[in-house]
Amino acid sequence: MAELGLKSDHLFSHGEHTPLGGLLMDYFTYRAKALNEVVRPNLMDKDSAKALFEEVHARLDYKGDIPMNKQKAEKKAPAFLTGLVQMLVSESIGQHPCNFDPRHLTSVTVNGLPIRTLARRVDGAFPSVINPVAIWEIKEYYYTTTFGSRVADGVYETLLDGMELEELQASEKIEVKHYLFLDDRYTWWDCGRSYLCRIVDMMHMGYVDEAIFGREVVTAIPRITKDWLEKLAAKTEPTPPTA
Repeated sequence: MAELGLKSDHLFSHGEHTPLGGLLMDYFTYRAKALNEVVRPNLMDKDSAKALFEEVHARLDYKGDIPMNKQKAEKKAPAFLTGLVQMLVSESIGQHPCNFDPRHLTSVTVNGLPIRTLARRVDGAFPSVINPVAIWEIKEYYYTTTFGSRVADGVYETLLDGMELEELQASEKIEVKHYLFLDDRYTWWDCGRSYLCRIVDMMHMGYVDEAIFGREVVTAIPRITKDWLEKLAAKTEPTPPTA
């Protein structure tokens, strides 16, 4: 704080931490532990992502179309993390509809009238981009060689969506779950670790319900989709007749 020319006595005073300073130290310790012990081991490179993708594809005998990445020539391949999310969500939700490639903005309606439309398109919505129970974004960067502005912009796009959903819940009492799936060890851990800190911060600020890292999709998706199905059932449950 001193190096930045800012006051620090609200954090450290008379030789010891203030209550706020102690709280911040506890949070920074927690965040470092989470990143080192949970996030880092789950992040994959393109080869391990490909191996996991092929393993899940074979196990599920998945017949649906898998989107391709945006690379060219020898780098052209299935979008491994996107494909994993699509296959595992499909397995978990059964016959329920799900939009894995929304071409429209997410909208929430009341009595058929749109009351909110998000500013940007997301990567998936359950069961639909109209009145979704959950939406998600996928940030996979297996072929990047630096942490560029495009990657950084993706983090703040997630923040924007979270702020819009927070306002929706505060003003209309409508909850839409918001998830972030991301992967590539080099991009996120070697180059963009400070942005992983921001993502953990966003979760604790309530802008993202959960960030799911790399191979964590295998265990996380069955758990979170169970919550989606319960919320969908409660949402569509018929209203009992009045007396």
